[in-house]
Amino acid sequence: MSISEKQTPAGPHPATSVPERQDRKRLPWLALLALATAVFITSLTETLPAGLLPAMGSALNVGESAAGQTVTIYAVGTALTAIPLTAATAAWRRKRLLLMAMAGFGVANTVTALSGNYALTMAARFLAGVAAGLAWALLAGYARRLAPAHLQGRAIAIAMAGIPVALSLGVPAGTFLGNAVTWQAAFLAMTGLTVVLLGWIGAIVPDHPGRDRGERAPALAVLRVPGVLPVLFVTLVFVLAHTILYTFIATLLDALGLGGSTDLVLLVFGAASLVSIWLVGAGISRRPRALVVASVLLVAAGAAVLALLSDSTALAYGAVALWGLGWGGVPTLLQTAAGEAAGEHADAAQALLVTLWNLAMAGGGLIGGLLLNLFGPDSFPWSVLALLAPVLVVVLAARTHGFPARRTGA
Repeated sequence: MSISEKQTPAGPHPATSVPERQDRKRLPWLALLALATAVFITSLTETLPAGLLPAMGSALNVGESAAGQTVTIYAVGTALTAIPLTAATAAWRRKRLLLMAMAGFGVANTVTALSGNYALTMAARFLAGVAAGLAWALLAGYARRLAPAHLQGRAIAIAMAGIPVALSLGVPAGTFLGNAVTWQAAFLAMTGLTVVLLGWIGAIVPDHPGRDRGERAPALAVLRVPGVLPVLFVTLVFVLAHTILYTFIATLLDALGLGGSTDLVLLVFGAASLVSIWLVGAGISRRPRALVVASVLLVAAGAAVLALLSDSTALAYGAVALWGLGWGGVPTLLQTAAGEAAGEHADAAQALLVTLWNLAMAGGGLIGGLLLNLFGPDSFPWSVLALLAPVLVVVLAARTHGFPARRTGA
């Protein structure tokens, strides 16, 4: 620490100017919003097919179940590459790595839009998943490093806001664009946004060095740290439950007689998710455990209403709102919980979390397709309820490590 950075008991050192002291207390909003946009693109690229499955399946000459595997293959690409790519690029400059990852999304979405071949589309979606493996293991830690220590939780919440924005605005807008023009236009719009983001990152986002090779711990060593396993289990099963329902939401809505309102239903879900992430950002330092429990219960309540009372259009919309209110803040809650539990091994924990998250996404697409073929779309909300029961048990049991009442160092 330089002499200009030191503080005396009476106050800041005279050599430290007021603007400099204020800058260290402020969040770098433009840089964090660029990261939020990167999260938006990764989330929207992953979930955009959910609102376009009928059109994509028809254009690619496959059924809706096969079209749903475009979500699965994306998740497989991430799950297979997140840990090795994170390890291989740990020493790289963070900005260069983020630019490479986002360029990968631009290429993948362009190929997806221009392809009329199912195999080529699946290959492009796999490439997008590989880019996500780089981006997701990078973004939460990048957001933390951009913010003062006492605002790091809020910085992650801002960056992760790209997820509910993707769900509330991106997927409905993409669904509307796909219905009004073509589904390919939605993916080309993603390419255009990626080009803009690349210039934004290059101009605004500060660079940070990677880690020295000697600082890295083996990824699996973090599993021995108390609290990490419960967080990873909750991540795997919670995301699996959500993905089964979300991937095939258009199919479920068709069965409920709401197929013509898919974009509006997704807008309700995303708007509730925005409220959720605002609540999580405001309370994550004080009540992280309560927020996780509330998230599980709200998603379960939404699934229960869809399972039992979906004959009412108003109740169906209410169920989707409960689901979004529970889900919106989950990425921030789980990434923060993993980082807090792992301590100095936070990077390894994030790589494992990203891997399990995307294994769950892949599993959700596969299991959802099987459920659709064997039992029909009515089975989706029941599967969510069955999966969330052990999630709630683990969260309640991990009260000392994993999901404590307060964040460490809050």
